[in-house]
Amino acid sequence: MEEPKFEIQMLHDRVMIRLERDTEERRSGSGIVIPATVKMANRLAWGEVCGVGANVRSVRVGDKVLLNPEDQFEVELRAQTYLVMRERDLHAVATQETDHGTGLYL
Repeated sequence: MEEPKFEIQMLHDRVMIRLERDTEERRSGSGIVIPATVKMANRLAWGEVCGVGANVRSVRVGDKVLLNPEDQFEVELRAQTYLVMRERDLHAVATQETDHGTGLYL
């Protein structure tokens, strides 16, 4: 007999995020190559929102968000690691629809 499948629903103000890992080397503004193995202190990361709780107001599934990946809760589902955090811990959102953006685009 096949086990039932359970869909994951985020609660309250929680957001589930899949991180965009830096797998390639980067270049600084002046053209210096930074290897992928270099760890930079206090570096924020971009991730994609995969799920939101009922009380989340500023982000939607599919949005790109800027966050601090350190000291967040991780969960692994089907060999993929996700972060679970409160909406208030996000620093920015990149979305196609905006009311008051920065004028910068991904």
